[in-house]
Amino acid sequence: MHGWVGKILRVNLTTGKCSQEPLNPTVAKDYVGGRGLGIYYMNKEVDPKCDPLSEDNLLIMATGPLTGTGAPTGARYMVMTKSPLTGAITCSNSGGQFPTEFKRTGYDAIIFIGKSEIPVYLWLGRENAELCPAAHLWGKNTHEATDALLAETDAKAKVACIGPAGEKRVLFASIMNDKHRAAGRSGVGAVMGSKNLKAVVVRGKGRIPLADPDRFKAFNKKILDTFKEGVKETPLGLTVNGTAGVVMATQNFGVLPTKNWQQGTFDGWEKIHGEELTLRFLKKNSACYGCPIGCGRKTKVDDLRFAGEGEGPEYETIYAMGSNCMVDDLAAITKANYICNELGMDTITMGATIGCAMELVERGHLPEAQVGRSLKWGDAEALVELTRMTGLREGFGDLLAEGSYRLADRYGHPELAPVSKKQEFPGYEPRGAQAMGLAYATSPIGGSHMRGDPAYFELFSVPKPMDPHQWQGKAKPTKAFQDLSAIIDAAGLCIFFAVRNLAAKDLGVAPTGILEYLNAATGTDYTLEELMQAGERIINAERQFLVKAGFSRKDDSLPKRLTHEPMPSGPAKGLVCHLEEMLDDYYQLQGWTNDGIPTDGRLNDLGLL
Repeated sequence: MHGWVGKILRVNLTTGKCSQEPLNPTVAKDYVGGRGLGIYYMNKEVDPKCDPLSEDNLLIMATGPLTGTGAPTGARYMVMTKSPLTGAITCSNSGGQFPTEFKRTGYDAIIFIGKSEIPVYLWLGRENAELCPAAHLWGKNTHEATDALLAETDAKAKVACIGPAGEKRVLFASIMNDKHRAAGRSGVGAVMGSKNLKAVVVRGKGRIPLADPDRFKAFNKKILDTFKEGVKETPLGLTVNGTAGVVMATQNFGVLPTKNWQQGTFDGWEKIHGEELTLRFLKKNSACYGCPIGCGRKTKVDDLRFAGEGEGPEYETIYAMGSNCMVDDLAAITKANYICNELGMDTITMGATIGCAMELVERGHLPEAQVGRSLKWGDAEALVELTRMTGLREGFGDLLAEGSYRLADRYGHPELAPVSKKQEFPGYEPRGAQAMGLAYATSPIGGSHMRGDPAYFELFSVPKPMDPHQWQGKAKPTKAFQDLSAIIDAAGLCIFFAVRNLAAKDLGVAPTGILEYLNAATGTDYTLEELMQAGERIINAERQFLVKAGFSRKDDSLPKRLTHEPMPSGPAKGLVCHLEEMLDDYYQLQGWTNDGIPTDGRLNDLGLL
């Protein structure tokens, strides 16, 4: 095979045995790779009603056919499992250097089965795969574990591991690779911890085989030349200030979630936005393998109260721990971000859960005595301390470790949790960006913008602008972006480059550039229609899993705060999110029933029956 390396590694943690099997070429073409391969095996081998933290759940790490090929931003891999936070499918995405090294070991994916009796890690080289004892690593943070593993395996290896949060099954624990990059959402790290799997260490060699190297090289040059010419005139905001630059945009549109989603603007935004991060803490940019953007931020905080060094924070972290908690101290936000990376936690759910706790305290539902300290809006020290306590499940952190929905429900007010399918939202307020509400509600993994991101057309006019306040006509482009996202995730690319440079310049966002890359890399000769259908197949296969797990229209929901309480101030003042109206249009476009169930005809058309 080309593009794909043609092998799957199956690791039985219960027996300690590793075995390999061929990647079925038909499955590879139909599901592309990455996220697609993950849902194929999840549907084939997992009971959707299983306990996510039991040995019956699978943990799948999968690359795409463009991972490691040199295609711009072809450096992604997906982690697929059933989420302990949501009970739904999840597909958590990460970049860095680990995914390319993983694929160079000669495997497209690793399927972890069962549970080890003792802590172990997988040491995977080009010619070996073995499970090694990891008791001496248990309890170490992600940085300490990475350093120790490189010392005992190969200094040039790459590591993906969990920290104490994953070991203690914090429901939003992440898997960290290259120390600073995160497969962050939905608790994939908790699943890894439940299996007593501390880390995956990979050391590959050689290059990924391409079907038509000359064609690939010529198209790659064309795409990169066009990109470089464009950023000569106008430097890309992601390069200049990273994702943190988005703070100014969401504030200006009135969709910067503030005070646990009670409002859409934050008076302290100038203290936490991207230019401030660049000015105060940036040491240098960092980039994933093959990335011409370099949106990563290597940062350092010298403030004695919050001293630290690492990468980030990203925009989503700044919203969740900043405006959402009314914290305008960027040093504290950055420190809490470092703690999340070191202990292995999702920064979005962490910040959103603390913000929810702050509102519960303010409204008198949660006594501060149970928190163990004062907890008021804007308390930077509380933000940092509660983040640490959560990762270690200490004191009140043990309750925060369950996420905002379970916390709010415990104290009688689940409506205060900013979630869909029990997963916390990223930082775009749907009352002022209507399609974002539809995307959150219909995301297969719960509240997420990375399973299809309408902010591109609602806020950034990419590829064309649409009025963010208007709900009519939003279902069609939202579905198109979700289908495109599925293809990007399956191919092994990053959305930041692919949406702007590898898709058609209209709201249908057909994956024209991705098509050319895939055909040059794999020799599969996809038609555009076949590739677009692969995206739809992945979305519907994920929906199949959800339906069998008990999900339906009732779960494609938003809190009443967003659908019934008008925005109190700012550019979106007086607006609510018209989710139900958009859902009717969306289900019709998908070929699903009015209850959100794919019809037999739709599934049959996609080869899913």
